[in-house]
Amino acid sequence: MIESLPLFHRIADRPVVVTGSGEAAEAKRRLVERAGGQVVRDLAQGIERGARIAFIAEEDEAVARAAVRQAQAAGLLVNAPDRPLLCDFTVPSILDRTPVLVAIGTGGASAGLAKQLRLRLEALLPQSLGVLARSLLTARPALRARFPDPGQRRQALDAALGQGGALDPLAEGGPNRVAEWLADAAEPEGGRVEIVLRSADPEDLTLREARLLGSADMLLHGADVPAAILDRARADAARGPIGAQTQAAGGLIVVLRMG
Repeated sequence: MIESLPLFHRIADRPVVVTGSGEAAEAKRRLVERAGGQVVRDLAQGIERGARIAFIAEEDEAVARAAVRQAQAAGLLVNAPDRPLLCDFTVPSILDRTPVLVAIGTGGASAGLAKQLRLRLEALLPQSLGVLARSLLTARPALRARFPDPGQRRQALDAALGQGGALDPLAEGGPNRVAEWLADAAEPEGGRVEIVLRSADPEDLTLREARLLGSADMLLHGADVPAAILDRARADAARGPIGAQTQAAGGLIVVLRMG
């Protein structure tokens, strides 16, 4: 399976190449236009205009391969529908709660699987997610003033947005409670928490342990803690061996040991 790094690429008002004349090409043109991009149907013209990505949706195999080579030689990132081995990137199935976007990808293995997962999530995630996101954006200056320390700010948001929290994104009325929550928000709990693992399987983590891992500002762990467990922590959390000197004022330090 081809591993990939999920990214959100801004294309508003920028040229994007989409070649081809079939339904796959039309679908990609609609996708680009929906994101505000400027569709360029001719590859050479797109290269001249400084396009950075291209959808090569040619039905003929030889034509598609030649266009992919030309685009990649010019430095463009390429997607060739139904030809995963020719792709620099794949297009996920997108759940849209603007500005919240949930992208589901399978590394090109099955677009149908990604679609069905999206449809399940459509039923779970309320339309109000977008309103909540915009409310949090508006409240950002007040949030920074209330919690100047980044670690405390992250902990406060984690508690509010978590299941059952004041701003639980799956609960009704969350978007309308941002100002009220911010006025009454308590000081978040920082400090140090130790987790003794029962096994090397991340599925054996309790909900609390998984939440603490996902919220930690610093992670201290033994050499025998498996990567599958460590991957449940934030990628940008500081890490070190147990016993290391720590400085995470206002933040959460989680210590992981094998049982």
